[in-house]
Amino acid sequence: MRDHADLQVMNERSLAQQTAVRRATFSPAETKELRRFSIWEISQFMFDVAADTLRKKLAEDPSLPQGETQEDGRQRWFTLEEINELRRRVRLRGRSLQPRRPKGRATRVAVSNFKGGVGKTVVAQHLANAAALDGYRVLCVDFDPQATLTHSMGLVEVKEWNTVWGIMCRDLCREADRIAAGYDDPDDCPYPASDELPEDVQSIGSQRFQDFIQKTCWPTIDIIPSCANAAFVEFASAQYRSMHKAWSFFGCMDRYLAELPDDQYDLIIFDCPPAIGYQSLNAAFAADILYIPSGPGYWEYDSTTSFLGQLGDALQDIADGFDTLAEDAGLSLPKRFRDIKLLMTRFEASNPLHAAMQGAFRNVFGADVCQNPIEMTRAVEQSGRFQMSVYEQDYRQMTRETWKRARQSFDAAYQEFKATVLASWEEGAREKELIDG
Repeated sequence: MRDHADLQVMNERSLAQQTAVRRATFSPAETKELRRFSIWEISQFMFDVAADTLRKKLAEDPSLPQGETQEDGRQRWFTLEEINELRRRVRLRGRSLQPRRPKGRATRVAVSNFKGGVGKTVVAQHLANAAALDGYRVLCVDFDPQATLTHSMGLVEVKEWNTVWGIMCRDLCREADRIAAGYDDPDDCPYPASDELPEDVQSIGSQRFQDFIQKTCWPTIDIIPSCANAAFVEFASAQYRSMHKAWSFFGCMDRYLAELPDDQYDLIIFDCPPAIGYQSLNAAFAADILYIPSGPGYWEYDSTTSFLGQLGDALQDIADGFDTLAEDAGLSLPKRFRDIKLLMTRFEASNPLHAAMQGAFRNVFGADVCQNPIEMTRAVEQSGRFQMSVYEQDYRQMTRETWKRARQSFDAAYQEFKATVLASWEEGAREKELIDG
């Protein structure tokens, strides 16, 4: 017979193995560092200009970042900070290199599906990396207690109170006090104020909103991380709901993100857990866009169908059962997304079954299916194995064509994603203008 002690021993053994992998994958100090990027990469994939044109610009202005020459002596290699300085200071063919940013707050995208293995984290990681290389400032929110996105961003030691669980505790305290303050006599309030909640909830509730945000190995990507101990957030959330019946538990992340300055980030990406629970509902409620990855097999299609139905039912239940509570909290029901997209992952163009499933997806979901699937390549396989995106992998470690093909697949998916984000962003800006008068 085996019990919880066996699970804990297995966990300890696995954590030891994870440490060994990170030592081999990252630097000896277990700190992941972002590599430099060559002029060839910058000119072809970021600035869309001939490499010689960029070299000429650098030669004409020695005050611009000049990068460094590495062993081969032929290429200059630049940090992302240097690339962003070039974006700010250089104009090519009379055009700015800065990305387009509509007015208003950052656009929020939830990458979600409750089928495991469809590539949610891979998609979230690569979209975040691609956006950062495009000049955008990104905040990732890791809702998944598996914490794969957190680890891929170079964070190893994370305390559970610095995760989404901490944000939910903080929100409960703030909402408890707001609701109590709505009564002329606080003693008439049938719900507890924050000082009546458990001490551990109160201590987390005193944190500032910026305390949850941590830096990553990418200078323009921050993250609200996750950790294995955050898995109990579903149990804790149910407990908190029983303590405070008037707590709009589904609005925690939306309220939290509303505290961020509009100009702190351009894009916020949620990596959701493979389940429909308190965390995934918070992500869905806070999101402007729902991005649903799905593999090219029938079972992925079947699971995606179930996910759409169950998430839709859950959001309808919230709209029907919590409308008054949400209105009191300043939340708008029913939840509306500006767009919903399905993205096919692990796709092999030469596989007739994959092509048939792609046709089935498009026949059923039409224009909601992204035109550019994520292709399965050797570089993509290594991405999951070594927790390094295609953008982080050095093309000198494989054949350039293998790396280039994988990069072009993600770039095509990103450009389509970017168009969706910009359309949502502009719609949000117009809505804000109407509200502001």
